[in-house]
Amino acid sequence: MDLVTRSKIKACSLDPSPATIMKEYYCELVPVFKTIINLSLSTGVMPDDQKTALLKPLLKKPNADFEQFSSFRPVSNLKFLSKLIEKSACLQLNKYLVNNSLHEPLQSAYKVGHSTETALLAITDDILLSLDRGENVFLVLLDLSAAFDTVNHSRLLSRLQDTFGIQGTVLKWFESYLTNRSQFVNINASNSSVRELTVGIPQGSVMGPVLYLLYTTPLVDVIRSHGLDYHMYADDNQPYLSFATQDVDQAKSKIEECITSICKWMGVNELKLNHDKTEIVMFHSKFRVPPAVQSLRVGMENVNLSSFAKSLGVTFDDTMSFDNQISNVCKSSFYSLRNISRIRKYLDKESAATLIHAYITSKLDYCNSLLVGMPKFQLQRLQYVQNTAARVVCQGRKYDHITPMLQDFHWLPIHYRTVFKIILTVFKCLNTEAPEYLKRKLHYRQYSRSLRSVSNKLLKEPRSRTKTYGDRAFSNIAPRLWNGIPNDIRNITTFKL
Repeated sequence: MDLVTRSKIKACSLDPSPATIMKEYYCELVPVFKTIINLSLSTGVMPDDQKTALLKPLLKKPNADFEQFSSFRPVSNLKFLSKLIEKSACLQLNKYLVNNSLHEPLQSAYKVGHSTETALLAITDDILLSLDRGENVFLVLLDLSAAFDTVNHSRLLSRLQDTFGIQGTVLKWFESYLTNRSQFVNINASNSSVRELTVGIPQGSVMGPVLYLLYTTPLVDVIRSHGLDYHMYADDNQPYLSFATQDVDQAKSKIEECITSICKWMGVNELKLNHDKTEIVMFHSKFRVPPAVQSLRVGMENVNLSSFAKSLGVTFDDTMSFDNQISNVCKSSFYSLRNISRIRKYLDKESAATLIHAYITSKLDYCNSLLVGMPKFQLQRLQYVQNTAARVVCQGRKYDHITPMLQDFHWLPIHYRTVFKIILTVFKCLNTEAPEYLKRKLHYRQYSRSLRSVSNKLLKEPRSRTKTYGDRAFSNIAPRLWNGIPNDIRNITTFKL
């Protein structure tokens, strides 16, 4: 079974053998693992001794208040064999959902080819196109309280059976997986008493996140019924609505009614919306006076509109300038660069470059496809970070010419990194697994008669009204960048990165 041989050995303290012994005798243990996994799936029984979790609370943010329980994320550590059984069941469940088109298309979590970047790219494209048409956009960032910990087991099993058609031994296995679960907390080598887990699904498990997505699938029907667009990533729900300035009152009413319906649905399904952390942003063109809206009703409270909000690690401001996002990246990058520069003399060049990639390049590249088409002075701020990082690795002086250093490391400048990310995304949309919601934004050119250029795989280039917004939208800029590369690159079937 490839699943067993390809799995990384990460032993938990609950395992009878430490990871070092399991690695040494792994080949002898593989047949045993196969037998147990096959017996579990064929009989529909998850062994009870594999359903105990060691809970280690981790701070959600470094600066969070450690005296508040809400500041911690309860991560469950499970036995290695338990994860193997879950992974085998999860692979078969995902295959079943894909083959029967049961996945929610606008849910980007835990799917092949989907990521936070593809989700944010789709949302950003819709917002920029709306601003290009002279409209405004309400974006609501809903925050759930302890979403994974309040899932009702009986309601989840009913949903698996009624909505997704899971029956027989498979349903029996899920029932066995959810029942008789227990957990205890470990802090500083001290353990609490073992408690039964009557609700919720374990965070840190393989199957838990997928079950949560299936549990919350009906929520999209609530959002659709109010005529709102939306995108979801795990428990991050982001409904949004485009509207003309003169229709602001109608749009405000729609948003408030939708949030009220969402709160009611969550109450019935034993989930809770965190009003304190729910944020609302109204995007508008910086060349027009925005509608006079101060707050929106969320449940029983009024939530003031924010001038910026953070979604999936990216800070959006109300004019889509990404100024706050770039400032945050520069600030955190220079903080890391100062720390790396202090120990640079103790590192060889290769180790220093590894540190730079881990702490700097990862920040510069995260969701950089959203920055394509940004003004040069904005991208130059990020380029200055990359230049400084190269000088730290080379131990160069401040005024040394940077181009030879970047060429020596084979580092693409910031502008070309963003362009490459867009072109790679287009390539995936046209040739490999990519989100359907991005594929729908790209269309091949249609020709009224037979031409030689048909074989060039050129994309249709939509027209935009403004350079500030329309030319930055993925739907508009991606075809232009794709059509601008040589034919032999467009026609290849694989990229070796």
